[in-house]
Amino acid sequence: MEIPIIPLFGSIFVGALKAVAPILVFVLVISSLAQGTTGFDERFASVIFLYLLSTLLAGLVAVAASFLFPLTVKFTGGAEVSQVPSGVGEVLENLVVSMVDNPVNALAEGNYISILFWAVLLGLIFKKFATQTTKQLISDLSEAVSSLVALIISFAPFGIMGLIYETIAESGLSIFVDYGKLLLLLVGTMAVVALVLNPFLVFLAIRTNPYPLVFRCLRESAVMAFFMRSSAANIPVNMELCKKLELDENIYSVSIPLGSTINMDGAAVVITIMTMTAAHTIGISVDLPSAIVLSLLSTLAACGTSGVAGGSLLLIPMACSLFGIPQETAMEMVGVGYIINVVQDSFETALNSSGDVLFTAAAEYRHWLKIGKRLPAFLSGKKD
Repeated sequence: MEIPIIPLFGSIFVGALKAVAPILVFVLVISSLAQGTTGFDERFASVIFLYLLSTLLAGLVAVAASFLFPLTVKFTGGAEVSQVPSGVGEVLENLVVSMVDNPVNALAEGNYISILFWAVLLGLIFKKFATQTTKQLISDLSEAVSSLVALIISFAPFGIMGLIYETIAESGLSIFVDYGKLLLLLVGTMAVVALVLNPFLVFLAIRTNPYPLVFRCLRESAVMAFFMRSSAANIPVNMELCKKLELDENIYSVSIPLGSTINMDGAAVVITIMTMTAAHTIGISVDLPSAIVLSLLSTLAACGTSGVAGGSLLLIPMACSLFGIPQETAMEMVGVGYIINVVQDSFETALNSSGDVLFTAAAEYRHWLKIGKRLPAFLSGKKD
């Protein structure tokens, strides 16, 4: 028997985080730039590099998984989907155009590319022209919103309880029966990215055991993102974690919301595997060079996922066109994606969102090593 009030806790929690996240990002970025502190340096470039590299490598891992475990599926009868992008150019064009969206509308809709764009411009203008009183007012507003976020996060146990209850009530076990193999391949590939690929990239950055940092990001970011299924809602959670990790607010106040757009390991995995599965299902033979091109396309498309209604699933037809897969077949594959979407999207969001903190921290700690600063105690296996 379903108890309606329990899912309500989850809806309120996610709704509150989604509501406050755009304002938090907007005021934090303006405040950081207006105060004239350290600003961007090689750390920010390192974060962007790690975001894009991990997304590309995730696509390549997905290609390897599809070759090792080729799957076919039974189609569902199609999916009614509108506004499917015709190509990667349209996806990236939408991403660029969204930058200059009305800032009020951007705050209302959670368009973080536009929020960052206007916040950076305003922050630089305030830095040059604002009085000290105005800058202090912006700083106080930033502190107030951060405190509000901390208050909301303190109710996380109740919110997560509601989200878990709702997920189990809606999904059940039926999705594991019909499309279990495909779901297992998707989740297994994401696990390899989270537990092997990303730790390796972090190790190259900080030259020390990356797993204490990896597991902390999974525990404090991925678990929340899994149940909320929203990178936007998880932005305040990630920023709170960055603060605990002693990262520079000037960097993470920009890199975390930006990561929710361009750090898309999970989306690259989904686009690649679903496309390869569609090809296998209708008997199209995909050679290795073509599959590598697919991973590149998936990387570019994944970076624009947040700007396309419906997320990564709507980019499957675009990727399928690379192999000449008929549009009808591609849309059937989207329909399959919708059936397993509850679980697939949960793991995808968990991987994407926790990676935002992971790579921001890796870039920060790499900088610490360069300037002779000691890494946090937990990285050496000690307790904080």
